[in-house]
Amino acid sequence: MYAPERQQAILRLARERGRVEVPALADEFEVTAETVRRDLKTLVTAGVLRRVHGGAIPVGRLDFEPDLSERETTAVAEKERIARAALDLLPDEGSVILDAGTTTAALAAALPLDAAFTVVTHALPLAARLADHPGIDLHVVGGRVRHRTRAAVDAWALRTYGEITADVVFLATNGFGPDSGLTTPDLAEAAVKRALMSAARRVVLLADSGKFGQEHFARFGALGQVDLLITDAGLAPADARAVEAAGPEVRRA
Repeated sequence: MYAPERQQAILRLARERGRVEVPALADEFEVTAETVRRDLKTLVTAGVLRRVHGGAIPVGRLDFEPDLSERETTAVAEKERIARAALDLLPDEGSVILDAGTTTAALAAALPLDAAFTVVTHALPLAARLADHPGIDLHVVGGRVRHRTRAAVDAWALRTYGEITADVVFLATNGFGPDSGLTTPDLAEAAVKRALMSAARRVVLLADSGKFGQEHFARFGALGQVDLLITDAGLAPADARAVEAAGPEVRRA
């Protein structure tokens, strides 16, 4: 396959999938990663793709949001390692807010059945998973449920988070970076995330390295508002230092 043909195929895949990754493209087209990077550079120069950490997204798709079922199959091992690392931060008989997201869902799945503390969440999948933990005092925040994320948003959720103060919030994000901050595609989701960040004494961001450098439509916070980022070893040391320079401690699981 000639380079122009491969580049057209990459562009088609990016538009179909919403995002393409360098290693996957190298395997798919049986070329080196460096060849893929040159192809992406050509497409970026042409104005049809935008580079993000590890790959590229189509121009005009900053608000692209994969369905929950698709996100659940992405970076599964990394999310499980992040969740295990986060277990050490759970308070004894304290209170926790769990944000909606697949990495926070991995944390909920990792909680032992004998866990004993208060959990507040607006994420229906997380609430369902924790409902059978007898020691957890579970509070489910209500509101309009977004079908794409199965999370409650809007006035009811915002009002509830404005009335509590938890020990720690485990926060999820679609993208993060020193300059872009914390971003997500949906304004209603962003408003809830902003509210729950203000509803806890400590903010812990759980995000796999593939989200570094991604920027979405709605900005809900800055890295300086985060106390700790737990990510995976895929985050380059230089990127980890850049994140720490913006405020939070970084732990790579």
